[in-house]
Amino acid sequence: MAFRTLGCKVNRVESEAIAAELIGKGAVVADEDRASVVVINTCTVTGEADTKARKAVRQALRAPGNPVVVVTGCLAALDADGLRALGRRVVVESDKALVAQRVGEVLDLACGTPALQAPVSGKRARAGLRTRAMLKVEDGCDNFCTYCIVPYARGVPRAVPLERAVADARLLVEAGVNEIVLTGINIGRYADGDADLAALIAAIAATGIARLRLSSIEPPDLTPRLLSVLAETPAVCEHLHVPLQSGSDAVLRAMARTYSVEGFRRIIADVRSAIPGVAITSDLIAGFPAETHIDHEATVALVEDVGFAKLHVFRYSERAGTPAAQMAQVAPELRADRASELRSVGDRLRYRYEEQRIGHEAEVLVEQTDERGGLGTSRDYLRVQVATPAGGVGDIVQVILARGSAGQVIGEPMI
Repeated sequence: MAFRTLGCKVNRVESEAIAAELIGKGAVVADEDRASVVVINTCTVTGEADTKARKAVRQALRAPGNPVVVVTGCLAALDADGLRALGRRVVVESDKALVAQRVGEVLDLACGTPALQAPVSGKRARAGLRTRAMLKVEDGCDNFCTYCIVPYARGVPRAVPLERAVADARLLVEAGVNEIVLTGINIGRYADGDADLAALIAAIAATGIARLRLSSIEPPDLTPRLLSVLAETPAVCEHLHVPLQSGSDAVLRAMARTYSVEGFRRIIADVRSAIPGVAITSDLIAGFPAETHIDHEATVALVEDVGFAKLHVFRYSERAGTPAAQMAQVAPELRADRASELRSVGDRLRYRYEEQRIGHEAEVLVEQTDERGGLGTSRDYLRVQVATPAGGVGDIVQVILARGSAGQVIGEPMI
């Protein structure tokens, strides 16, 4: 079997869980060209994502072994008939809990009763020399931003039970994982009975994990209670990814985002007050429908003023079925120009943040090694080239940050 995963980190976690379940039943992972079954986990967040998903299915169907192509993910939930029409060997299964069973039927494996979430295992934790493991704790979203189809594809928020999430985290710790990233479609909506995200973080930190990170958190979910727990939990990394999307109140309203520009400023100020030195990264959408030049300039100004450590910039792409697709569209060339400018601003801000950290001590998790040393990630999400790692892959080393000759951030191990 082979896997191709498109889209978000949650999809990646779900593909790993399906693969772990199948490997446990005797399936073998192979290259797509040699696989008898190819599982494609799709994304449908934009029209471009739909195009990439269908292209991936067609490519898999052309593989030499004439594999059965099992398609799951968000596009499978919204357009099963359209995917089936791509070929006779396409099997569509929108319920990820049943994907292993479908693959097992093709491979003639005894997959048994499907589970809602495949258990974490040492094999999964170490797959691909994983030193950082993503742990899915939530699915679904009820924000209904006007550009997003995900709530229709994944449904309302649903939490992995606290007891199950903590047990999975404990297994990852026992397998040697040093960093867990809590992930979901909208993890700020985590709710298992009386347990909210703050309670989940405290419980997972108690497993003894060395480092704990949130994949992303919506601005309104950064409540005083959550900030207090983040600040008081030593394992929590000094990094938060907080999507902004636009620095214009008019555009934020058109997006149906639930905060204003000033509200976002206050939230970020509260974050920095609670967690000194925190690195804040963000998402932006360039060229949203009806965005004017003034709106774009307001976004540039806000981004500069907030001083993000890193930006992910996306050109707006129409997604059929969303309210935004029916709005007045910005010309494609303007979207491209605005995205390019925002990326340039993001590059400058990232370099500036790195410069602020040069000469300071940092804790780096080594993720890979080669003849030059090691490459890893600091607690505040800097990519660091460790000149002479004190340990191997998976080890945490203390370094002093410096600027390398090629402009990269390097870490000199502390003696």
